Amino acid sequence: MTLVGLHLAEGSPPLRVALGAYPHTSVLKSKLSSRYLPSFEFIDVSPITAAFGPMIRKGSFDISEMALATFLQAKALEKDLVLLPVAVAVRFQEDSLVCRADNRSIRSPADLTGRRVGVRAYSQTTGMWVRGLLQDDFGITPNLIKWITFESPHIEEVSDPPWVERGNQGLEMLTLLKSGELDAVILGRDKPESGEVREVYPDAIGAAKRFYEKYKFVPVNHVIVARRAVVEARPKLIEAFLGAVRDAWSVASNRENAGFILPIGRSALEPVISVALRYMKSQAMLPRALSMDEIWDRSVTEAASL
Repeated sequence: MTLVGLHLAEGSPPLRVALGAYPHTSVLKSKLSSRYLPSFEFIDVSPITAAFGPMIRKGSFDISEMALATFLQAKALEKDLVLLPVAVAVRFQEDSLVCRADNRSIRSPADLTGRRVGVRAYSQTTGMWVRGLLQDDFGITPNLIKWITFESPHIEEVSDPPWVERGNQGLEMLTLLKSGELDAVILGRDKPESGEVREVYPDAIGAAKRFYEKYKFVPVNHVIVARRAVVEARPKLIEAFLGAVRDAWSVASNRENAGFILPIGRSALEPVISVALRYMKSQAMLPRALSMDEIWDRSVTEAASL
């Protein structure tokens, strides 16, 4: 019996899936729709970060994209989520740290000690990676910077450490940077095209290459999670989803100028998670220590041969 036939025979509703719009997720949606319709229903959430909180608090989706740091916090708080062994968004982080173009007092990240640095939320995964880089490469521990945030964590039980301050909610980070109220900000992919800001790293590309040479991976921003009840009740559909992911990621990464390498499988993701856990511990982001075995669901990784 096909998976579609099994789905219809059970009379179960389709699995609700929330994923961001990327070239590889477009391929994935096409594959799932052609092979397993109507077993999967794709829910449009924009920006995709708006799906993280509802997934954790209410289980609003069956399968959802989620920031890596958010998932690890959720796991430490024993939220009922299962990590699927695939990454959906990766990027080097060094170019996300910017300051005003005319700021001559900041020549490199080494000059950020004692400064006011804006970040959307302290729990943001990009911020976690950047703070880890600052500590690893420049010895700047998180408490040596005054972190200014503008959003709460996705998880209600998570609180920020004492060196974090809430910024003016009526103003954007860029506005505060331009006025001089912030010395630097973490913007990720939403950097302005104008020449008003510049990267704090004098050679962000070179720094990213050194990171890769040291760790042999590109930092992961987003992963994919599922509700445990769904994993246990409908393992064949989870297996089908992961098989389609494997095929879609392969197709997308082989396209000319795709520009990303997405890790698949526990062995590929564990080095990333290991460094992320170390960074998060040093940044007071985890309510308790997590072991690697706690993070994985063996039935998922074995069933999908990932």
